[in-house]
Amino acid sequence: MNHAETIIPGRARPFEKSQVATPPWLKAILGRELAPTRDEYNAVNSALWDGDKAMDALVAWMFEADTKERRAQVQWAFQNGDQGLENSPAAIQAFINTLQNPPGWIDFELVEEGVSFIHGLGITAGYVLRDLALMGGYMLSGFNQSLVMTGALNKGTAQRIAETGKWWIDCTEHQGMRPFGPGYKTTLQVRMVHALVRRGLDKHKDWDHSHWGLPLSQIDMVATYLGFSVVMLVGLRKLGIPVLPRESKAVIHLWSYACWLMGVEEKWLVQSETEGFVLLNHTYMTQSKPDATSRELAQALAREPLERSFDRFQSAQRKLSYHQHLGMSQYFLGRKKMAELGFEDLGLPWYPLASNGPRALAYTAEHFIPGLRDRQQQRGRKAQLAMLASMFGEQEHAIIKPDTDHPAHI
Repeated sequence: MNHAETIIPGRARPFEKSQVATPPWLKAILGRELAPTRDEYNAVNSALWDGDKAMDALVAWMFEADTKERRAQVQWAFQNGDQGLENSPAAIQAFINTLQNPPGWIDFELVEEGVSFIHGLGITAGYVLRDLALMGGYMLSGFNQSLVMTGALNKGTAQRIAETGKWWIDCTEHQGMRPFGPGYKTTLQVRMVHALVRRGLDKHKDWDHSHWGLPLSQIDMVATYLGFSVVMLVGLRKLGIPVLPRESKAVIHLWSYACWLMGVEEKWLVQSETEGFVLLNHTYMTQSKPDATSRELAQALAREPLERSFDRFQSAQRKLSYHQHLGMSQYFLGRKKMAELGFEDLGLPWYPLASNGPRALAYTAEHFIPGLRDRQQQRGRKAQLAMLASMFGEQEHAIIKPDTDHPAHI
């Protein structure tokens, strides 16, 4: 379908409503107004029509003939890299060649610093990403439509969350983002699934282009990657976790590179937390207010801990985890926003109120006392892997395998 890029989809807020005054203290930190200029507003909304040109072209080639066989050839190339690439079809070679020249600013030593910092966070990172970034993201209904129409998070929610966790774990392995490391390969696999979903929903009779723009557009991907970086850093500070400037830069760098690999255009990749905070706010201008999809997805996410697998006292641990995560979401989002997501008054968020202080003190001590940081990172990573294992249970730790009613199924 051809789209007129000059048309602003109905999901976007009018420019006038984006012009909210920036508090003086925040303007001093950012060095500018938070609100977008007219040019920035137009650029963000124009990108609601943009997909992932390189991967979309590769998927189009897959569907020209022998789709299953061609998909298998693509997946082989993603797993094996340059090995035997000269014998691959020209379309696959052309795509792999787009990966050969990453942005010149990529610094793999800084990426590794970001990985080490994330390891040291332990399950605190999981609380922020799940209970703030993901739950809060559902309030922005602009990209909820893709999730609902794929059934990705309102059907089999536990499996979908675990698959996302697997991708995150792979991306945050040491050397994982090196060419054809575990995070590198998993990211390419997810990128292909995104393109398949984009193709499927773009042709779907129920997809309203005039209102939603292109499924899984550049801006939807931008907002998602900023959740893994900027939103995580903001959430950590709200939990009392100190973040040094170098650590902030490393986290931003890690996810900017990961999302370049995911197909986000370089012009949308930021180099600092302040740049990311501004861009995140600009992506909000493309989002509708909470609606029925927001509540559907939020309620499904809230129930996810009730399906986890634990070695002992499973019923009790499931219920405890359920209340812990709900309490965290209320602490991050507040009662008003939780009500918009369909949650009744939950009372005081007892878990974060009781645990934030001790958690922050323990983290700070281990992080800054000489000789303890390595142990903190090792123990933190072990806790992250244990949380992922509880999500998968006895199932294989794998990423998305679309079933027959999924737009990405072949």
